[in-house]
Amino acid sequence: QVQLGESGGGSVQAGGSLRLSCAASGVTVSRICMGWFRQAPGKEREGGAVIYDGAAGTTYTNPVKGRFTISRDNAKNSVYLQMNTLKLEDTGMYYCAASTGAYCVNLGPEGFRYWGRGTQVTVSS
Repeated sequence: QVQLGESGGGSVQAGGSLRLSCAASGVTVSRICMGWFRQAPGKEREGGAVIYDGAAGTTYTNPVKGRFTISRDNAKNSVYLQMNTLKLEDTGMYYCAASTGAYCVNLGPEGFRYWGRGTQVTVSS
């Protein structure tokens, strides 16, 4: 059974930083495409960052590129999202997701089979 558990969310002022963690079980994060998604109130879930294959390749969406960094710890079977220079529009529920393949063929939510429950990030002015 696959389980993904997010943590690290919270409230922060604009310009601040947060580090999200995703502990995985039932999957090996170094062997599959893992991603972080977010969903703001009243909006669709959107991608943020993915990490894939043995070489830990990464891809970011434009809204987070240059500010967020996705990484993983194979020994802890965990994935992280370091978020810097947070903006008001970064507010939302952040979800960890796992696909079934080593490469991220589909970067949209439909490309990921397993999901965590999410952790809330609130950025205030």
